[in-house]
Amino acid sequence: MTTDRTFPRSADEALARLEEGNERFVAGQARFPTVQKEVLAELAKGQEPYATILGCSDSRVPPELVFDAGFGELFVIRVAGNVLGPSILGTLQYAATHLHTPLFVVMGHEGCGAVQAAIEARFHGTVHKRRIATLLENVLPALDGLDGEQPHAALMRAAVEANVRHAVSQVLATPEAQARRARGDMKLIGAVYDLESGRVQFLD
Repeated sequence: MTTDRTFPRSADEALARLEEGNERFVAGQARFPTVQKEVLAELAKGQEPYATILGCSDSRVPPELVFDAGFGELFVIRVAGNVLGPSILGTLQYAATHLHTPLFVVMGHEGCGAVQAAIEARFHGTVHKRRIATLLENVLPALDGLDGEQPHAALMRAAVEANVRHAVSQVLATPEAQARRARGDMKLIGAVYDLESGRVQFLD
């Protein structure tokens, strides 16, 4: 199967490409093409990814496979809990300033271990190891306002989505994001991946 090497230039086209790729993935029709040497040689000259994805490090959620995307299509940042921090913000700034990707996606997933650990710390007083606790400091504010007494499955779903929305709001607060949104040349959207179905739900 041949691969379309014409990348989207607008955020809406980029989002449509991700949605189409996820549809192929869910339907069991993913392309997963063998990369030709000519393609690798061309990519060695530089990259022009059409989307930047901030996702979780979870081994079950590889964005390139989830969106059935090939080499050079996605600029992927992965960290436990898809949280922000100085190095993550620096990488996002690089994508915005130097790669000019029109679409940015913060993608969480159902059953996220980092979100689970944050729930345990917030609602059950669990004490985690120091560096894990430092990571969770980026998740805990997202849990504000959630009902810790609701059934665990419902709490997890709400917390995963809240964590994504929290990261999106943090990115939107940066001067770079505000400037690009004012120019209309960037879209930032949250998403949640379902482990069982493989479906990605893009959030409003």
